[in-house]
Amino acid sequence: MELLQRIAQIIIPVFFIVALGFVYGRRKAPDLTSFNRIVLDVLAPVLVYSALASRDFHLQDHLPLLLGGSLLIAGCGLIGWLLSRATGAHPRTLVPVVMFNNCGNMGLPLALLAFGPEHFGAAVALFSVSNLIHFSIGARITSAQASTRELLLSPLMIATALGFASAWSGLRPPAEIMSGMKLLGEAMLPMMLFALGVRLTALRRSSIPLGLLGAFARPVAGLLVAIPLAWALHLDAGARGQLLLFAALPPAVLQFMLAERYGQEPEKVAAMILLGNALAVLFIPLALALAL
Repeated sequence: MELLQRIAQIIIPVFFIVALGFVYGRRKAPDLTSFNRIVLDVLAPVLVYSALASRDFHLQDHLPLLLGGSLLIAGCGLIGWLLSRATGAHPRTLVPVVMFNNCGNMGLPLALLAFGPEHFGAAVALFSVSNLIHFSIGARITSAQASTRELLLSPLMIATALGFASAWSGLRPPAEIMSGMKLLGEAMLPMMLFALGVRLTALRRSSIPLGLLGAFARPVAGLLVAIPLAWALHLDAGARGQLLLFAALPPAVLQFMLAERYGQEPEKVAAMILLGNALAVLFIPLALALAL
């Protein structure tokens, strides 16, 4: 019961912010194009760098887990592609939703509650590798128009590279600057959820079946890949628990931003994300039961 209460403390605020965005969107119908670009070009890079460059993060301690996270994402992508072939869903819509999870605004708080601050670095490592793959390969899957050169030189990729460099070298900006960057980056998380609520005003009934498919496929595929993978890589108990929790997370809110930016059926992606986060109340306790 206590575990369910902790999960509810994370999930309920998520839906509250989405609901506010939905109400505002119904009343004002705002244009989010400029906002989405600010998130991808400024706020997300700042969040990723500040997480990687944190003094509490030691990259070399998490290399096996980084490998496991990368293989998990690739395996989920393959399952997503097979599902798209079987159901007729557009691969550029479904595959990234199955591949990438909500490891930032849901995964990090959940990991902190489940495993404590002494193991929080493992969650940061998974968050980092997921974002690195998401905004390189994932963006390319979402849209053929996504330029490889543009992606490699994007602010998020540069911030990730600088973050890994800081993690290896120990060189980072002064504490005052890091505090400002962390504050700015963390502001992105509720803003993304608010924007998702606004975009859901365009949701049509025809998007719900695909929404349910993506909502179930993301955590089910993740656990099917993660359970044998964790033992095959001989991960220790802590890393194994982190990987299983990571595997069961719902679809990534950031994928909605990419779908919006490239015009890849954003209403259907929004449906998968919203329904997937609702189903987190089923899959997160299951993952924690396996992990703890």
